[in-house]
Amino acid sequence: MRNYRKINDDVFFIGCDDHTLNRFENIFPLKKGVSYNSYVVLDEKTIVFDTVDYSVGRQYKEALADILNGRTLDYLVISHMEPDHCSLINEVVALYPNLTLVGNAKTFVMMDQFFSNCEANRLVVKEGDTLSCGTHTFTFVMAPFVHWPEVMVTYDSHDKILYSADAFGTFNTLDGAMFSDETDFEKDYLDEARRYYTNIVGKYGPQVQALLKKASNLDIEMIAPLHGLVWRNNISYFIEKYQLWSTYEAESKGVLIVFGSVYGNTQAAMNQLALTLHDEGIHQVKMYDVSHTHVSYLIAEVFKYSHIVLAAPTYNGTIFPAMETLLNDMQMLNVQNKNVVIFDNGSWGPIAHKKIETKLAMMKNMNLLVPSITFKSVFNDESAINEVVQKIKETLA
Repeated sequence: MRNYRKINDDVFFIGCDDHTLNRFENIFPLKKGVSYNSYVVLDEKTIVFDTVDYSVGRQYKEALADILNGRTLDYLVISHMEPDHCSLINEVVALYPNLTLVGNAKTFVMMDQFFSNCEANRLVVKEGDTLSCGTHTFTFVMAPFVHWPEVMVTYDSHDKILYSADAFGTFNTLDGAMFSDETDFEKDYLDEARRYYTNIVGKYGPQVQALLKKASNLDIEMIAPLHGLVWRNNISYFIEKYQLWSTYEAESKGVLIVFGSVYGNTQAAMNQLALTLHDEGIHQVKMYDVSHTHVSYLIAEVFKYSHIVLAAPTYNGTIFPAMETLLNDMQMLNVQNKNVVIFDNGSWGPIAHKKIETKLAMMKNMNLLVPSITFKSVFNDESAINEVVQKIKETLA
């Protein structure tokens, strides 16, 4: 059974879909699974880039043997030591005992933590080192904290392919596709690519910027990540997304309204705000109930939009718990450069807004458009809504 596809005559793609996984890293909900990618190059020497998660190990090993077709495996490059990419190292070594593992110094420190008994030849590489397998010459580029400290990417000067580790990845299975241009990427994958980046890599914007700067000096015609689709056309489109996300700039000039509501009164206030925004011609508006939407989706939307409205009741003298979770993730993931409005509903003492302001003050360039708006029980201040809408209009212009 063939579970791989050709990228070209001597480069093969093993994309093993996992349709059963419902939480990535046991945190992030998956609506449609995830893929684990590996790449094989057949040259005078054979080389494979990473393995896959143990859950799809049988499919992977069968595909690898089929591609090699009786040849031995000479090199296994370890781009990233996270178990969904490295869990089969020992099994691959057992199948091909004469192979050489290729990684940087930090790679092998981590490998020995995961696999205390991995006996194999090792080649330690550093920034700019090269490895020739015949026609193909591979250059190793360090990418620390994109998104683990040992990560490296590899550039093949022959095919002009960047093997990008976890950079340029996305959630969702591939369902037989390999290239992004074989799909409706914006419809079926962009939101999950954004959610993948913002939650997995989002904290490390400066490190992503460093990698993008290094990549700009390479003649790249294809990007091959460890999750998701391979890019061969319109590569600049996805690089531009990474440029925005890693500099914490908004993709969309619009308004994200995130509310928490115990008995519906805070939600009613936000409905009024949303209606007024549309009346004033502001149509890029998204609303989410913070209690019913997983925080990973909210983080992706926070990265996307230029303006954020946070509305919730004071709860037990502090921030409504689900809203506090969102704020904690925003701080952890270095969210910045946003225009913000705060609404605080406290039937006998609205004080959560002060704590929200404190959390926002720990983030960079979070601009409060108006002083925090407080109300008790039911919102009846239309003038405050109008003021917020006018401030949003001014800053969207």
